[in-house]
Amino acid sequence: MFLIVAKYLIPKGYRGMAVFPFVLMKYDFDKANRVFVNHEKIHLRQQLEMLVLPFFTWYVLEFFIRLIQYKNKDLAYRNISFEREAYEKETDLNYLKNRSFFQFLHYIKLK
Repeated sequence: MFLIVAKYLIPKGYRGMAVFPFVLMKYDFDKANRVFVNHEKIHLRQQLEMLVLPFFTWYVLEFFIRLIQYKNKDLAYRNISFEREAYEKETDLNYLKNRSFFQFLHYIKLK
């Protein structure tokens, strides 16, 4: 994992993003933010188990499904299964040590 500050590559309203094997972040101080880094590490693990391209394909498709469902881009983003897992487990700094494969599937909600 490589932590890179790339202020201008991060979309407005976001602080960072993971693109295996990199974690791009808007602010240098986030390198020391263990919760933020753990959130992004969860995404790196998701990308590894799905392979990178299928991960992003699923991510974008699920975003559009959630956008239709919620009619709100922020709610759509927060309800993507990958994000639901990462947000719920970001404070558990030991989560990745015991995480099962494809755990994000438990975070798909149909309603």
